[in-house]
Amino acid sequence: MRISLLAAMDENRGIGIENRLPWHLSTDLKRFKSLTLGHCLVMGRKTYESIGKPLAGRTMIVITRNHAYQADGCLIAHSVDEALNLAEISGESEVFIIGGGEIFSQAIELADRVYLTLVQSLADVDVYFPEIDDTQWLQLETTDYPAGEKDQYPHTYRVLERISQS
Repeated sequence: MRISLLAAMDENRGIGIENRLPWHLSTDLKRFKSLTLGHCLVMGRKTYESIGKPLAGRTMIVITRNHAYQADGCLIAHSVDEALNLAEISGESEVFIIGGGEIFSQAIELADRVYLTLVQSLADVDVYFPEIDDTQWLQLETTDYPAGEKDQYPHTYRVLERISQS
């Protein structure tokens, strides 16, 4: 099973403010949907609560320390490892870890791939994406998008694949 991180970050690695995205990028939201349909999404409780409901066509796995926590239509895990195990048991081919910052930090060393949108902005943020060691990653794809009617900021979409350590 491929473990993938999926995130959008600003020029300082910022990814969120007060439990929400600090920008609106329609192009990126459409890409998110096309990539994740039919797959398991792993996220922390705060990220799930910012979304507010299970996303259609995807299995939502919410990580929380609270053993009494429930979310209708979602699977609950208490660690990244437990969440990945739930995805693997379900027969997942590629699981997408979608945040937040603490979950990304715990999962970055496990990831095989990173789908990253680099937003040309310095947003007001309180959550950050972990640093990426470029020596460990091969860039598979890069595409630039201008700002426009539906995209608040110009942004660059990158796909990174971990270089195997043989």
